[in-house]
Amino acid sequence: MIYQSTRNNSEQVNSAQAVVKGIADDGGLYMLKDFSELNFDYKSVLNLTSMETAEKVLSALLDDFSKEDMHRMVEEAYRGRFETDELTPLVKVGDNFVLELFRGPTSAFKDVALSMLPRLMTQGRKLLGKEKDTVILTATSGDTGKAALEGFHDVEGIKIIVFYPDGGVSAVQKAQMVTQEGNNVCVCAVKGNFDDAQTGVKNAFADFRNSGIDSVELSSANSINIGRLAPQVVYYFTAYSSLVKSGEIKVGDKINFVVPTGNFGDILAGYFAKCMGLPVNKLICASNANNILTDFITTGIYDRRRDFYKTISPSMDILVSSNLERLLYLLSDGNADEVAGYMKDLNEKGIYKVSDKLLSRIQESFTAAYCDDETTLKTIKEVYDKENYLCDTHTAVAMRAALDSNTEGKTVVLSTASPYKFPVAVLSALGEKPDDNEFRVMDKINEITGVAIPKNLSGLETKKVLHTDVIEKDKLTEYVLKKVAQKKW
Repeated sequence: MIYQSTRNNSEQVNSAQAVVKGIADDGGLYMLKDFSELNFDYKSVLNLTSMETAEKVLSALLDDFSKEDMHRMVEEAYRGRFETDELTPLVKVGDNFVLELFRGPTSAFKDVALSMLPRLMTQGRKLLGKEKDTVILTATSGDTGKAALEGFHDVEGIKIIVFYPDGGVSAVQKAQMVTQEGNNVCVCAVKGNFDDAQTGVKNAFADFRNSGIDSVELSSANSINIGRLAPQVVYYFTAYSSLVKSGEIKVGDKINFVVPTGNFGDILAGYFAKCMGLPVNKLICASNANNILTDFITTGIYDRRRDFYKTISPSMDILVSSNLERLLYLLSDGNADEVAGYMKDLNEKGIYKVSDKLLSRIQESFTAAYCDDETTLKTIKEVYDKENYLCDTHTAVAMRAALDSNTEGKTVVLSTASPYKFPVAVLSALGEKPDDNEFRVMDKINEITGVAIPKNLSGLETKKVLHTDVIEKDKLTEYVLKKVAQKKW
C-alpha cells in the first residue's frame, strides 16, 4: 500500500513508514490516492465482533503489518481495557442512535485510536529496523493528550510530549494530563489556543529537520498520523453492523452519521468508511460557535481570519482543521499541487477558496450545522428530560444537528466523551448551580442522574500533579529541542 504526501505526489512511503513518520517531510499528510485498490467488501464484517472488524479494517488500510501481528496488536490494545465487549456500543435515543465512543480507559473517543497507535508504531519501528528513539509531539484540545499519554507511557523506545492550551481545557481534562505517570512522558501548557499549539507542533517538525540533531526521530499521535486515523474507521462499520443485527436496517440501506467536529479527523474516518463501500448517505459535520467548517462546507471558502471563541465544548475550539487537507486531496483526485496551493494560501493569507467542482464533490457527501453554547445546554436538558440520556457538551452539539436534520435514513450520532469530563456545563444544563470544584460537581451529577462516574475519573482530584511547565506559543520548538537533549525526563 502506497501512501503519498498530500502536497507532493513524489513523496511516497509504505503504510508502516507513514505510521512511524507521522507527517511528510514537506508538511503534507500521508494519504492513499484513492481506495479502489483495497477491494474491501463491507458485508464481510457484518457478522464479526468489534475486535474482528478492527483486525480486518486495519489490515486493509495498513497492509505492511501481517495478519498475525495485527491480531496480536488488536488484542493488546482492546481486550479487557474497555467497559464493554462491543468497545463502542450503539444506544437508541429517541428516533436516533448514539454511538458511545467513550467507554475506553480515558473516557473519550480518542481511546479507540490511541490504544492502537502505540502498538502500530512499535511494530512499525521493528519492521523498519529503527534503532533511534522516537519522540511523539502532540497538540491537544483536551482529549487526545490524556489518551496519547495513557497509550504511550513507558513504551520502550518512544517518548511523548503533549502540548495543551493553557486555560483551554476543562479542569478534569487538565487533571488527567498533569497527573500522568511514566518515565517517558512530558506535558506542557501553551499560552494560546489549540491552533497555536497545533501550529507550533507542525513548525517544530520542520525546525527539527533543520536542527542537525539526529539522535532521535519525531512523530505524531494527532490524527495527522494515518495510524491514529485508521482505527477510527472501524467503528463506522461496527455501528452499521449493530443496526443490521438489531433489525433497524437491512443490508444495503444507507445511513447518516452526525459527528461533532473540530480537527476533521473523526468525520474523515467516516468518509474513509464510505470510500471502502459502507452505505453512507450523509456525513453531517456538527460545529460549535467556531463554525469555520460549517461555513466551508456551505460556501467552499475556508477563512480562519475570524474571532476565536472559548466554548463549553472546548475540544472543538479549533479554526485550523488539519485533516480537511486529506479530504481535499481525495476529492481533487490526488492533485497535490492544488492542495499545496490551498495550504500555502491558508498559511500566508489565512484564507482559501476551493473550485466549484471540488465544492460540489464535498457537498455530495457532507452537510453541516452548528449551535452556540446556549443551544448546547438546552439540548442536554431536552435529551435528558425526554429520553433519560445524558450527553456531554460535544455530543449535544451533534445531537442538535441530528434533531434538526431532515436527511433521509437512520441517523447515528457519534458521542465523543463522557459527560463527566465537562461536569460544570452539564450540571448547569440540568438546572443546577455548580460550585467551583469540578470534582464535587461530578458527584452532584451522579446524585441527580444515577449515571456512574467512570472509574478512571474517580479519585483524580487527589492524584499528585507531576507536570507544571507553561511556555509562550512561540517557544515550542525551543522547548522540544531542550527536552530532546535531556537523557532523563
